[in-house]
Amino acid sequence: MDAPAGTKLPPTPHPLARCLGVLGILFLTLSATTPASSVFIIVPGMLQSAGTGTLWAFLLAGLVCVATAYVYAELSSAFPVAGGEYVAVARTLGPLPGFITLGINVFNNIIFPPAVGLGVSAVLATVIPGLPQIPTAIVVVVGSTLCALLNIRVNALVTGIFLAVEVAALAVLVVLGLAEPARALLPMLAHPTALSGGALVPATHSSIGLATTVAIFALNGYGMAVYFGEEMHDAHRKIARVILTSFGLSLCLELLPVIAVLIGAPELKTLFGADDPFGMFVRGRGGTLLSQMVAVGVVIAIVNAAIVTVLASARFFWCTGRDAVWGYRFDAFIGAIHPKWQSPWIATLIIGLIGVICCFISLKFLLILNGGGLIVTYAAISLGALAGRRNGSTAHSIYKMPLFPIAPVFTLLALAYVVYANWQDPDEGRPGMIATGAQIVLAAAYYWIVLRRRGTWVVRDPA
Repeated sequence: MDAPAGTKLPPTPHPLARCLGVLGILFLTLSATTPASSVFIIVPGMLQSAGTGTLWAFLLAGLVCVATAYVYAELSSAFPVAGGEYVAVARTLGPLPGFITLGINVFNNIIFPPAVGLGVSAVLATVIPGLPQIPTAIVVVVGSTLCALLNIRVNALVTGIFLAVEVAALAVLVVLGLAEPARALLPMLAHPTALSGGALVPATHSSIGLATTVAIFALNGYGMAVYFGEEMHDAHRKIARVILTSFGLSLCLELLPVIAVLIGAPELKTLFGADDPFGMFVRGRGGTLLSQMVAVGVVIAIVNAAIVTVLASARFFWCTGRDAVWGYRFDAFIGAIHPKWQSPWIATLIIGLIGVICCFISLKFLLILNGGGLIVTYAAISLGALAGRRNGSTAHSIYKMPLFPIAPVFTLLALAYVVYANWQDPDEGRPGMIATGAQIVLAAAYYWIVLRRRGTWVVRDPA
């Protein structure tokens, strides 16, 4: 897209090297979804609130996420650009919605690495008791940043190896659960139960609904493939396949272990009441050593997700420099590509530095800041998909979602419920929505006060 006359833009930065195929991008995207950490860290809260209704929560979340995956696939096929969602939204809905999406993603991208780093010490508690939280988080962020500086092909190989360890940890749950079944699957689906007052009672619709909102976040990550679009061969044609495949694999890798443990757990009341139900299950069936090995596998999954997030965030910030977001000199500065590693090395170091600083912020506050960002992003791309078909801005997309417009409309309806459910949670959900609202206001203010004074803001095509 050409800039209007009078708009001053930095020189087009050196392009990223196209060196990855479908498998490399798939490794990176699955690592971002991090199924093992979702199962061991996110799902326990779902079991505590919804019990066996967690199965329905995953199935319902799967319907929402497959719709969103179709939206991502079509938009990413049209705009496989390192800036990700904000580029697609700017091209379909206009510069202001695009910049608001950019502003939301600034927070999402810088918060995730320190947030996962702060959670590592809790996961490793059974292996290394008393591990200090903040120093451990700093080590995770710094290590992830140093790895992300390397060539993207090296990182695809590293994340592929780590992903194999992650899948092995999940396979342990499946094998242990199905080896000695204690109950059948269909009765749990027909009559879902949850723990209340020390007894198993029928799971309520509200508890399953709230667990569904959590499951949507647990399955998130398949859309991150677009951040690597400028380093993929024939991305316009192939990236949709990566997104849809990574979603399908993520759903299977998260749902199958949950099913296996629910089938094999000796006592559901004990399982639902435990803070670490899956670790407890592995210890009971496989012994302490196996449970410690699985815990290490989960930590590897978390570190793997941190590496991929730093990789994606660096490319996001690199793209904002090309799109002249921050100011001429700084835009050119973060657009630097390392001559040997072909990575956006300055943008990567900036992400790492901000991540280290955020390690000194409480994990709860980081999660609140990130609370509603995904909702806004999903809503923006869904509206973008609808607008793109109407105004023709996505007409060049090679991939077209089936049964349009069911997927974006269904996603928007589901998000409306997610907003309602989050607003009913006064501890984290509602503050998260308020924090996201503040981010929208800040992004809009920056757009009108800073960018509009320079001229019309445009997103630029890759070199």
